[in-house]
Amino acid sequence: MVGPQPPRDTGTNTDDEFGVGTDDSRYTVATFLSALVPTALARRAVTVSLETDRDVYARDDPVELTVEFANRLPVPVAVPTPRQRRWGWTVDGILEASDERRFTRARPSAFRFTGGERKQVSVTWNGRLERAGEGTRRESILPDPGEYELRAFVATGDDRSRPSDSTTIRIERDAD
Repeated sequence: MVGPQPPRDTGTNTDDEFGVGTDDSRYTVATFLSALVPTALARRAVTVSLETDRDVYARDDPVELTVEFANRLPVPVAVPTPRQRRWGWTVDGILEASDERRFTRARPSAFRFTGGERKQVSVTWNGRLERAGEGTRRESILPDPGEYELRAFVATGDDRSRPSDSTTIRIERDAD
């Protein structure tokens, strides 16, 4: 019987989305243990929470998002992702508030956690929606006043079963 195979040594260290160097070439006990946790269980074990610095914003105000990912299990887990993107955020379903095409390496990856680990990241949305124009032209649009759903998620590739959390903010009209 052949057990989990160690990752192929690429000879490179890369920074993950949290700015911490990772080395996927090392085969550790944690890697082995996380391979024993079924993907469906790992997805349920990882929770996402999203908070903003307030609930109401003026048009063009920056929005501070704080995202926390947590492994509820006392053992390591790995949530597979089909691309190098391990997580993301949206505004009303628009990835990173932009309709511009995103390029991420097509190589599968995994969002790894040690037992009970929490990871936190802060993101600032500039309060504008970015639109791809013709050629290399871009437009930055102020959103209309109203309510907007912000969502943070683990990028599993399956929108229905991916860990996520959302909150709603309100953007008000400009003061006259």
